[in-house]
Amino acid sequence: MMLKEMQKHYEAVELIEKASMMYLENGTPDTAAIALDRAGKVIENINPSKAIQLYQQTASVFENEERLRQSVEMYGKASRLLVRGRRLDEATASLQKEKSIYKDIENYPTCYKKTIAQVLVHLHRNDYVAAEKCVRESYSIPGFRESEDCAALEQLLEGYDQQDQDQVSDVCNSPLFKYMDNDYAKLALSLSVRGGGIKKKSPIAPQGKAEGSVVTSSHENEEDDEYAGGLC
Repeated sequence: MMLKEMQKHYEAVELIEKASMMYLENGTPDTAAIALDRAGKVIENINPSKAIQLYQQTASVFENEERLRQSVEMYGKASRLLVRGRRLDEATASLQKEKSIYKDIENYPTCYKKTIAQVLVHLHRNDYVAAEKCVRESYSIPGFRESEDCAALEQLLEGYDQQDQDQVSDVCNSPLFKYMDNDYAKLALSLSVRGGGIKKKSPIAPQGKAEGSVVTSSHENEEDDEYAGGLC
């Protein structure tokens, strides 16, 4: 029964793809894009790779029509699925595409969020250099350098570079990271530094005074022993 249902989904997607091609040929790209998006939703839970392809196609159609807001939304769907499938190299490219479009339409705060997502993906790829470069290049985005996003990322990179798991965890558990899209929040919560990291040791109470009192007591005992037999 399940295979039969899956087969129906694949057939439905195939028909929708054919319809979208006809819409494009007949000069109605908006309708073609809507059809491709619908096909992606149909197949997403069964075949994420196919859904990614469909969302990317949809994004390209919208982008060609200069409907950038609709285009970047589709790239966003593809990026999240790529992260979910641990296709992190492809996810970095997809996120960069999103970020470029958001910069073009001057939605700078969302650029900051995409920078956070990029850094998390790079660090999960164990590529600290790429993560640092990503932040450095984002300094050119208006307002980024003064944002809480930038401050948090610099703190995250510092902790990661110094293998300080406590600092990394503190940043990744902050609301700024925890309330991102679910796929990126999971990356944040599961991020660990290379080699297992180091933990900050709990401060130990100084014992100098106590030791001093012991020494004094011992010295006094020696004097008592010396004169225990009385004076000669």
